[in-house]
Formats: sequence, C-alpha cells, structure tokens
Amino acid sequence: MKLIMRTCIGREDYAEYMHKNLDGLIEIKDEKKDPVGCFLRALEAAGNEAAIHFEDDCILTQDFLPKAEMVISLHSDKVIQFFSMRKADLEIGSRIENGSSFLAAVCFYTPPNISAEMREFFPTWDKWNEHPTGLDLTIADYLKATKQKYFIQCPNLADHRIGKSEIDSRRSSKRISKTFVDPVLP
Repeated sequence: MKLIMRTCIGREDYAEYMHKNLDGLIEIKDEKKDPVGCFLRALEAAGNEAAIHFEDDCILTQDFLPKAEMVISLHSDKVIQFFSMRKADLEIGSRIENGSSFLAAVCFYTPPNISAEMREFFPTWDKWNEHPTGLDLTIADYLKATKQKYFIQCPNLADHRIGKSEIDSRRSSKRISKTFVDPVLP
C-alpha cells in the first residue's frame, strides 16, 4: 500500500511532520498553485495499488498506520475516510455512507485500482468551472457515478490543522474533526 501526501511551497514544516511519522511517504509537491494538477499526480503515483492519500496539513493519531490497517482489513473494498467533521460522527460513529456525501480529502484510503479510476474520471468532471478546487466534490461525484459507498472511521484517525487553506483562503480555518483523539503533536 502506498502512502501519498500532497503538499505545496510554504508547507515544508507540515511535510516534515508527515515524513517523520510515516515511513515511505511519497511526496507530491504543488509548485504551480495547481491543486487539481497536484491531486492528479498523486492519483497517478498510486496507480493501481491501494493507497492512503494525505494533505500536508493532516495531524495523525498515535499509531496511525496500525490503526488504519486494521480498519482497512475490515473494509478493504471501499474508499475509507479517516477524517470527517460531521455531526453524525458523534451521533452514529463509524458507518457506511452513500458516495455522493464524501466531503474533505484530508486523509482517505483507496482500494486497488480506485486511484487510477479516479484519475480517469477527473478530466471528465463537468463542474470544474463551478468548483475549481473541489477535489472532494470530484471524489463524491466519482463515487456516485460508479455507485460506490464509502466508510467513515470514527473516532477519526486524522485531523486537520487549524489554519488558512492554501487552496482557497475563503474556507474556514477551523475545519476540524469532532471525534479525533490521541494526536501526534507537531
């Protein structure tokens, strides 16, 4: 399984944290302020292998990889979201959701072949003009188009750092998990 992180200029300290905590992490760097292109390169790097995709502003739980591998062993045929910020995370907990509800690409797993299929789907997505940085929305539409459900793990195994988005500064700086525990502090 590949571990792939998308990062950008100015986030070197974030990337260093991720490398320190994940052996063998593949870094895909956006040097042109092109998050979509960076995401496509991350999907290409995964190819047909299973992968966990990370954003550089991810905070990991203690023993992230063994915990993630346990969840993957139970749901290896589904996209798995390790970060979420939904009210249902507290009310329901871990669950299977309709693909169209996928939100946030901070940390998620793709089974074998899915990254490659997403890579093929993304250029055909007809909402790029409306949502030029909507990576999570493209994943949701891919899952919907292919009639796939995905799994949300609670408690979340990853959180999102509080701070300004490099992709879209209008986004809330406090996009954080409601269930994340045991952080590996930066």
